[in-house]
Amino acid sequence: MKLQLAIDLLNKEEAAKLAQQVEEYVDVVEIGTPIVINEGLGAVELMSQSVKKVQVLADLKIMDAAGYEVSQAIKYGADIVTILGVAEDASIKAAIEEAHKSGKELLVDMIAVQDLEKRAKELDELGADYIAVHTGYDLQAEGVSPLESLRTVKSVIKNSKLAVAGGIKPETIQSVVDEGPDLVIVGGGIANAEDPVEAAKTCRNIVDGKQDVTI
Repeated sequence: MKLQLAIDLLNKEEAAKLAQQVEEYVDVVEIGTPIVINEGLGAVELMSQSVKKVQVLADLKIMDAAGYEVSQAIKYGADIVTILGVAEDASIKAAIEEAHKSGKELLVDMIAVQDLEKRAKELDELGADYIAVHTGYDLQAEGVSPLESLRTVKSVIKNSKLAVAGGIKPETIQSVVDEGPDLVIVGGGIANAEDPVEAAKTCRNIVDGKQDVTI
């Protein structure tokens, strides 16, 4: 099981610094959509130059021109790129093909997908590397959890890896880990913590199944 740090609300220099601080505890660092919007793919490039042991994910949430946009993200150092599950099949296929051409991975974000079971089966057959259950900020504010959606998607996919995101914190990550996803994505639970390094370490220990974890 891998742990991903999602960074959304810092500038690219702050994001790179945070990633360096917690690098030993995470497997993937994400340049979130807000940073890409604010600062462009240069933020992905700086991150890829700043970390050595982890993968860099560019959260582009692609909807169209997928092959081109994936190629650009990879050009700037992304190891994993995101596309939306509501995108056309042709876009999904183009994105997967472009990512795999360079030995990189595609994560399909299921945010706003209405029929999770049906779409997850389709994406699994199309060859998505990751299918990510994602409870966005707006639904988190209404108290929605990604756990039920995670179980739905996990029950139908056969080849793709399962990722989960949405309000996960050190004090709640255990319930997510118990469901057995392949990738657990933590954002503000680490990035906004009083001690991000300690928060990342706690999440790592729980993901690794260590028994001496106390929260």
